[in-house]
Amino acid sequence: MSLNAFHVAKEYPTRSGSLSVLHDVSLSLNRGDAVAIMGPSGSGKSTLLHLLGTLDRPSAGQITLEDIDPFTLPERELAAFRNRRIGFVFQDHHLLPQCSVFENVLVPTLVSWDTHSDETERYARQLLDRVGLAGRLDHRPAELSGGERQRVAVARALVLKPVLLLADEPTGNLDRKNAQAVGELLLDLHHQENNILVVVTHSADLAKLFAARVEVNDGTLIIA
Repeated sequence: MSLNAFHVAKEYPTRSGSLSVLHDVSLSLNRGDAVAIMGPSGSGKSTLLHLLGTLDRPSAGQITLEDIDPFTLPERELAAFRNRRIGFVFQDHHLLPQCSVFENVLVPTLVSWDTHSDETERYARQLLDRVGLAGRLDHRPAELSGGERQRVAVARALVLKPVLLLADEPTGNLDRKNAQAVGELLLDLHHQENNILVVVTHSADLAKLFAARVEVNDGTLIIA
């Protein structure tokens, strides 16, 4: 199981011409690998994460996950591919305020009829136990701390056992203590699930937790 990016580029049209955000980026990761992507604001690191997560399409090059190029799939199949194989954790937890912690974790299972089952519900409960929230299943997001809300978001990202887990500034809204806890949690669950973990961060403290680090600078990828 692997994630591969081959000579990927991304450009955006502007009134003054084409704006190049990424150019000739190549990256190869296997199941069990974890990498932190660093870089200054506007360097293109979040753009790269969005491309790897199929939230945006590359202007050139190819991205494959499990030897599949998702951008060759029809839109509905692409959405299903993304839902089943890729988990996302963002800086803002994006929890549904009207739903309980348990219901929020199960949100990815509602996309397709065959992803919600008794087994998935059991796994959701296990995940919430592993992130330390077994006693908060019926609480609403407003009743949780910032660190707790982000732990719910981590459990939600893992509920369908994705091959690839992507996190974009997952500790950006947290204080130092909670940031450390969430960073360690991401890596602990990564080791338990044996997935591919890619984290974009500007935090040197979070990046230090990763054995592998790369930097995006001026649209290119540099080994840190």
